[in-house]
Amino acid sequence: MSYIFYSFTFLFLVLATALYVARARWLPLLPLPNYIYHRLTPSFSNDIESGFTSTDFDLTSNVAAGDSRAGLDQQGKREVQRIMRSRKVDFDEARRIFTEERFANNGIGPDGRPRDPKFVSFS
Repeated sequence: MSYIFYSFTFLFLVLATALYVARARWLPLLPLPNYIYHRLTPSFSNDIESGFTSTDFDLTSNVAAGDSRAGLDQQGKREVQRIMRSRKVDFDEARRIFTEERFANNGIGPDGRPRDPKFVSFS
């Protein structure tokens, strides 16, 4: 009877080890909320510390000027951070992807022109 216990224990250890080794494959598939990993606080200095700045999108001038605003949009930061993690891109590329996705959701092409067939432009 003890061989059944040892067999199940061995099988459990092998399965647990295999899941641990392959966690990079199955962990992103779990529906975990994003707030478990990082809390996004509303200030420009915390946005800089979280990596939401670059040479093209510089927030240090806001901090140096003593800007009292709350910082970047919380929902936008979460979405950009999700894109940065899932696609392994930097902040500028994630911001571009986020903007193009918002454009597509609102019926605007990647070039900035509306996709509405009734749209008339006089230029």
